[in-house]
Amino acid sequence: MTENTPADPKGLIRESYRIDGITEGECRSIFLDWALSLPAGADTRGPIDALLTQYGGDAPDHPMTAVLRAGLDAAAAPRRRGGSRARQDR
Repeated sequence: MTENTPADPKGLIRESYRIDGITEGECRSIFLDWALSLPAGADTRGPIDALLTQYGGDAPDHPMTAVLRAGLDAAAAPRRRGGSRARQDR
């Protein structure tokens, strides 16, 4: 766990696993920073899955593992189209 990876180019997730006593709220903040650093419209499922494989197995009870799992679940959930575009399909 010493170098940045394509899934974590800034090393944000790696560093979160190194912080003793980090809270889930702090992990959510770090995750948001990580997600905002991805290209616009990028699919997050692949990188999150890679991060869970890389770090989650060694730290299943770490708050960042829980945040990554929640992010993976959210990325897989279907998204609702809103506004006038949703009404046009009816």
